[in-house]
Amino acid sequence: MEYQIAPLTPALWPAFEDLFGKQGACYGCWCTHFRLPPAVRRENNRERNKDHIMARVEAGPPPGLLLLDESRADGWMQIGPRTDIPEWNNKGRVSAPLEDDNAGDETAWAISCFFLRSCVRGKGLSHRLVAGGVDYARARGARFLDACPIAHSRDARSIGLFVGSTRVFEKAGFQTVAQRKSGRPLMRLTF
Repeated sequence: MEYQIAPLTPALWPAFEDLFGKQGACYGCWCTHFRLPPAVRRENNRERNKDHIMARVEAGPPPGLLLLDESRADGWMQIGPRTDIPEWNNKGRVSAPLEDDNAGDETAWAISCFFLRSCVRGKGLSHRLVAGGVDYARARGARFLDACPIAHSRDARSIGLFVGSTRVFEKAGFQTVAQRKSGRPLMRLTF
C-alpha cells in the first residue's frame, strides 16, 4: 500500500473519526489520556473526550499525524510539543521530562500515543509513523523528540502498545535517556 502521512487538521477529522470508531479507540479515550487531568478523565465519557479532541483539532496546530491510504486513515500518532500533553509531564510519570523546564519548552517534543486499525497491525506501520514524525518535528523546530514506549509485549494487539514499542524507536535512532520503571524507558532523538 502507498501510505501518506498527514497532520490531523479539521479537514481530516472525518478520517480520524472513522479510524477511532464509535468506541473512540482505547475504551473511549479519543487520545485525551495525556491531555486531561485524572479527575476530568474519570468524569468524562467517550463523547466528552471526543468533543475535547475535536475542539483541540479545530484550534490547531495539528496534535498528531494520520497514516492515510488514500482518504482512509489506518493509523494515528500523537506528536507535538510536550506543552500540548500536560499529563505526560507529571513528575511521577515515567515520561516526565529530564529537566524541569523541558515541559514548558516549545522545542521539547514528544510522541505519546499510537492507534492502528486492527487489520493493519503487525505490518511495520508504526515505523512509518515514527519516521514521518521525526521529519515533522525536525521541520517544525524541535530540538529533540522524546518517547516512553513499552519494551516487551506478548501480543501485537496489547493495549499497552498505545505508547509504542522500544524496538520501533531504537530502529529510528532514539536512545534511552532514563529508566524509571522496568520495561518503560524514556527515549530521545536529538536534532
